[in-house]
Amino acid sequence: MDVQLLTYIFVGASFALYIGIAIWSRAGSTKEFYVAGGGVSPVANGAATAADWMSAASFISMAGIIAYSGYDASVYLMGWTGGYVLLAMLLAPYLRKFGKFTVPDFIGDRYYSNVARTVAVICVIFVSFTYVAGQMRGVGIVFARFLEVDVNIGVVIGMAIVFFYAVLGGMKGITYTQVAQYCVLIFAFLVPAVFLSIMMTGHVLPQTGFGATVLDASGNDTGVYLLERLDQVVQDLGFGAYTDGSKSTIDVFFITAALMCGTAGLPHVIVRFFTVPRVRDARISAGWALFFIALLYTSAPAVGAFARTNLIETVNGTEYKELPGWFYNWENSGLIGWMDKNNDGRVQMAAGDPFQGKPTFSGSREEASGAQGERVLTNTPTDNASEVYIDRDIIVLANPEIGNLPAWVIALVAAGGVAAALSTAAGLLLVISSAISHDLLKKTLVPGITEKQELLAARLAAVVAIIIAGYFGINPPGFVAQVVAFAFGLAAASFFPVILMGIFYRRMNKEGAIAGMLVGLAFTFAYIVYFKFISPELNTADNWLFGVSPEGIGTVGMILNFVVAFAVSRVTQAPPEHIQHIVEDIRVPRGAGAAAQH
Repeated sequence: MDVQLLTYIFVGASFALYIGIAIWSRAGSTKEFYVAGGGVSPVANGAATAADWMSAASFISMAGIIAYSGYDASVYLMGWTGGYVLLAMLLAPYLRKFGKFTVPDFIGDRYYSNVARTVAVICVIFVSFTYVAGQMRGVGIVFARFLEVDVNIGVVIGMAIVFFYAVLGGMKGITYTQVAQYCVLIFAFLVPAVFLSIMMTGHVLPQTGFGATVLDASGNDTGVYLLERLDQVVQDLGFGAYTDGSKSTIDVFFITAALMCGTAGLPHVIVRFFTVPRVRDARISAGWALFFIALLYTSAPAVGAFARTNLIETVNGTEYKELPGWFYNWENSGLIGWMDKNNDGRVQMAAGDPFQGKPTFSGSREEASGAQGERVLTNTPTDNASEVYIDRDIIVLANPEIGNLPAWVIALVAAGGVAAALSTAAGLLLVISSAISHDLLKKTLVPGITEKQELLAARLAAVVAIIIAGYFGINPPGFVAQVVAFAFGLAAASFFPVILMGIFYRRMNKEGAIAGMLVGLAFTFAYIVYFKFISPELNTADNWLFGVSPEGIGTVGMILNFVVAFAVSRVTQAPPEHIQHIVEDIRVPRGAGAAAQH
């Protein structure tokens, strides 16, 4: 069977599985809709958390950024994995003991204020919509290539699928769907990684293949290390060494910190720890999730290095008409572009894109073909740059094709990409809907609403959220991992300080929390919008505040949040005595002897 048919079978079967699970686990109450009834086992919750957390940014885009950026992309590995440990150890068990469905629910009750709750809802919406834009973009990319549709149509198809199991099943449906999605995505990520590691280095494990010597075409050891070879290849094309970084130390630190603290403040991950029966189970499920996450994250650097090496050696210097079929397929999707600047018919790769921005085509291949049969580009070419544009978000999806792996592996990766994007999209959409229906309506605006009405409001809010998310998926503000990094920065600047101080600082009051959240969110959001949308031409290290990029500015926003919250709390009235007792109580684990009985 060819790749196209196998892709339809693999993706179709996975969709049928997800929708079947959603129907089987249909939510019948608000507790099942919000936290799956609180009865999920730690292992299943660990797998669901891993799928929820390992989004399209992890599966599709992170290895692509590693392939292109090399050492600089280590911030994503350090920030996201370190952040999960921070969340699991420092926050999750205490939030679970507090016993609220959502982050705004915790903030509203801990800070005894519906204003604080409303501000938290606004923060949730900002963070979640920024994050979900990347997921919808990832879905569109998968469908654009493997179902041979336009990226925008792919986004719409993804919206329809998410609608079924997010709106129908709620958290109960999403949880068990995400267990299945984790199995699909991790298998899809590791299988080609193992294949390529064996082919290129002779090592079964990609983690060890990453540091091994490469084999020649006959399978003999060349004695040249993979990274040494890749350094030489990219430097010959005018790029910096793959193992050298171009980011400043301060920017690396601030991006890593923003990703770490943003992870610990992500509402769709935090809510996962409310779906298990006990506080102890929250810790156990966090450990399982970390194990499941590590399987992918320790393989990603190898996948990026394999892909970059194969890509350059396959494409550079080859006549366009002799390129492998995958190049033409991705070109049809609009995610690869070639401009024959010297009219020699060969594809010449070099540092830089052939033009600014993404390729724009004058029509389909049939409507507008160049001298070599390529799709004609309407962009103005730049001097002394590559003839090729390759969207880095396709690297993982194209990797099996570039490595000439079997057709079933290529189809499997397509199913894994869809699973990664949809699993996180569903979790985020549920967070948005629960924030609106539970925290805004039930807790603030219409407290007399019935459970049935609240459930209906949650589903309607999810529908509206899906539509808005689809728009952002069609009009994304950057690469998938970049967009997700912005979401983490917003979460770090808004949620992390008030959650941390809400648990460990009894003197923190509502005035401090509200002021801190508003300042942190407003500063970070304004900085990102200014450099990414208003004045993108100024988005350089020379113009950044303290040399910190938009991806890392969330750390500055977080520091401002801490400072403002602490200062305001010190000059305003202390929280009520019963709130201070609650703060003391949630830090004492159940079963801790006499202290727990106190």
